[in-house]
Amino acid sequence: MKLRSPGWTVILLAGLACAASAAVQSTERVFTPSDIAGWNSESFKGETRYELVEVDGREVLHAVCDDATASGLYLRETIDLTRTPILEWEWRVDETFSGIDETTRSGDDYPARIYAVDERRIVRWRTRALNYVWASEKPESADWANAYASQARMIAVRSGPPEEKGTWHTERRNLREDFRRYHDRDPDSLDALAIMTDCDDTGESIEAWYGEIRLLPEQAAEP
Repeated sequence: MKLRSPGWTVILLAGLACAASAAVQSTERVFTPSDIAGWNSESFKGETRYELVEVDGREVLHAVCDDATASGLYLRETIDLTRTPILEWEWRVDETFSGIDETTRSGDDYPARIYAVDERRIVRWRTRALNYVWASEKPESADWANAYASQARMIAVRSGPPEEKGTWHTERRNLREDFRRYHDRDPDSLDALAIMTDCDDTGESIEAWYGEIRLLPEQAAEP
């Protein structure tokens, strides 16, 4: 069979383009709100409520903290950063805490946060984590050591209440670049992802909503 005619060339190139696209898509990992609801629970104090609800015609995960609780949902699974270094997620917060200092233990509460963990189970003190948080008082893009565990770096992706309630935001971070920047570490893989809405230190009520969490290849198109 001859493949040099213009018609066959077009068909062949189209097939190769589709194959390349499929290869990129096959590396993506998408965690729906239903998937996240099925992650393991980790309690630090009491239980924050995580419930699947329908908002604007789609299923999302609603987190409610109203009894000075601090618990999260986590996925312990190897994340290959050589294939999917990009973390993308959707979240919504309508209110934040007021008058707190998030660098102190008494102010270490966040309406919403996403963890990425490089865990060293044998040498625990070598564990490092990134906490992408919706801050209340710290300005957007600020970073600081967690008040309870200095090996966890807090990064304010959003700050303060939104201008309009009910607004969803999609965030994107390069995990590998952030581990280099904030921990001087270049891991090929991570060990866990987690979400948490907590109010144990302030004792104030707060809520948040989480949409999909995605792990994407570096060349993924912007949302």
